[in-house]
Amino acid sequence: MTTPPAAPVPSVPYWQLRTRRLEFVAVPRLMGIVNATPDSFSDGGQFFDAERAAAHALRLVDEGADTIDIGGESTRPYSTPVDADEELRRVMPVIEQVVRRSSVPVSIDTSKARVAREAIAAGAEIINDVTGLEGDPEMVEVALATGAGVCAMHMRGTPQTMQNDPRYDDVVAEIHEYLRLRRDRLESAGIPRARIALDPGIGFGKTHEHNLTLTGHCDRFLDLQTPLLVGHSRKGFIGKVLGESIPGGREADRTFGNVGVSLALAMQGVHVLRVHDVAATRQALALFSAALGWPAAPSRR
Repeated sequence: MTTPPAAPVPSVPYWQLRTRRLEFVAVPRLMGIVNATPDSFSDGGQFFDAERAAAHALRLVDEGADTIDIGGESTRPYSTPVDADEELRRVMPVIEQVVRRSSVPVSIDTSKARVAREAIAAGAEIINDVTGLEGDPEMVEVALATGAGVCAMHMRGTPQTMQNDPRYDDVVAEIHEYLRLRRDRLESAGIPRARIALDPGIGFGKTHEHNLTLTGHCDRFLDLQTPLLVGHSRKGFIGKVLGESIPGGREADRTFGNVGVSLALAMQGVHVLRVHDVAATRQALALFSAALGWPAAPSRR
């Protein structure tokens, strides 16, 4: 009889957030995505209204999200930047409602220090920055002053330039080195390692082949000894593997592809999955871990 694979032991026990810890178990924690934008690549415009965005966030909590990531500026390829005033107008009413009506920690998806500062003052626990906390010179100081958990992501270029012929000699090794340097520099600035998560940036300045290679080798980043967060949800590489057609110019449903990638990442010991489809991912992980005899994630209820 073949022995099923053993449950991965988390490479770090928890992620220290502003006022609490996100503890890790065999299966990944889920970060639910709320895009309060008119132009995000997958759900732009669906939750541009603050009431709808907050209702969606609370629905993701009910579906089992362990954190909620709220963003007010699209970072899809060739997106148009917005200023801090507009970004705050989009996200603050959503953050305030979710913090008031839920105990699940909120993450602010921003690269602007002012937006991060005001979001944290409203109750957010995490700064999720696609620029690796390099895009705004004041961001590290905000992280220090607030004690927020931070997620530093790898991106080559900017959203406006990142897909202009990205090239790597060894995509995994080069991104590993970038994340190691960001971890060390953030620590040197005074942010404790326990507060730092790292994200290889699937889809941010990578080709289809780069994204597949990274997805299959995320375990290489575990030796950085920080939580590893991966945001693969509904990205274009999933559609390319599925060979999906896009009738009427709309994306096909990538839920099943998302789940497949999520299970592959769970096998590798990834700590946090940033996903749109929380219920489907939660159920798939529950059955996947039960079939393998892995310990179940503790219920929040």
